[in-house]
Amino acid sequence: MKKDTALLLYLVLYSHLHLPPVRCRFFDKAAVVGDSDNGKDPVNPWRLCTVTQVEEIKAIVRLLPIWATGIIFSTVYSQMSNYFILQGDTMDNHVRNTKIQISPATLSVFDTISVIFWVPVYDRIIVPIARKFSGRRNGLTQLQRMGTGLFISIFSMVYAVVLENVRLKMVRRHNYYELKEVPMSIFWQVPPYFIIGCAEVFTFIGQLEFFYEQAPDAMRSTCSALQLLAFAFGQYLSSLLITIVTKVTTMNGGPGWLPDKLNYGHLDYFFLLLTVLSVLNFIVFLLLSKLYTYKKSVGTLHWVLKGCSNYAVSIVFLN
Repeated sequence: MKKDTALLLYLVLYSHLHLPPVRCRFFDKAAVVGDSDNGKDPVNPWRLCTVTQVEEIKAIVRLLPIWATGIIFSTVYSQMSNYFILQGDTMDNHVRNTKIQISPATLSVFDTISVIFWVPVYDRIIVPIARKFSGRRNGLTQLQRMGTGLFISIFSMVYAVVLENVRLKMVRRHNYYELKEVPMSIFWQVPPYFIIGCAEVFTFIGQLEFFYEQAPDAMRSTCSALQLLAFAFGQYLSSLLITIVTKVTTMNGGPGWLPDKLNYGHLDYFFLLLTVLSVLNFIVFLLLSKLYTYKKSVGTLHWVLKGCSNYAVSIVFLN
């Protein structure tokens, strides 16, 4: 029994060289040999897992709450290819007083321009300044970078609420309900595209770095795809919100918030809903960030010994 315990402690020490302290200890049962298991028979991988496999699963589970906060951000991001375009379609799309017209969908180029602008600004200006205050090589931690992006994205929705509110007031004041294009320049839509592009630089890149570095070594490629999965869920959540809002707001027979003709609706209320969700999502992210423990680098003796002592206590309890 002592030999088996020593072997298990060795395996635990090996796995903890790369993984954070113990969480979700109920997963440990998957690596415990039961009374019904026969040591002479081949091991069934569906009944008995290695300690490393269990620790890798726990490491992924620890990432999921942080991953979930990226869904709301992706929902906000998806508005650039959704209601931002429909909103722009109701505005004057002429370039000043010329006959040149631009499509509302082409305004997404300002998102790309924003990313191109903010990437060097972040690397050359923000990181050196943050490095002086934090003492870290990267300036900001991955969670700090993601949180900054989530915070910035809130202002894109706030601007969208104000812009749509001003547009609807113009419609009601001058009875422009049946007018296809309200005499309000489409270029008023540029700021939210630019703000979202800035938020991308912080959030999306921060997510890629976070999921790659905090994932188990053998699953880094898989965990890097979590950012894309959050983006996909954000698109689905956007569709779900639109469906729910449309159904609820048209129950009394009115046009609702999101009718085909936006001049009769309240798109500003929908953007306000996304603003509230973004604020709540940011608050949840802050709470999760405080609870999260980063994956430590190899060679921290105190941390390794602490992890082994925790496991030793659990082994004694199981035995």
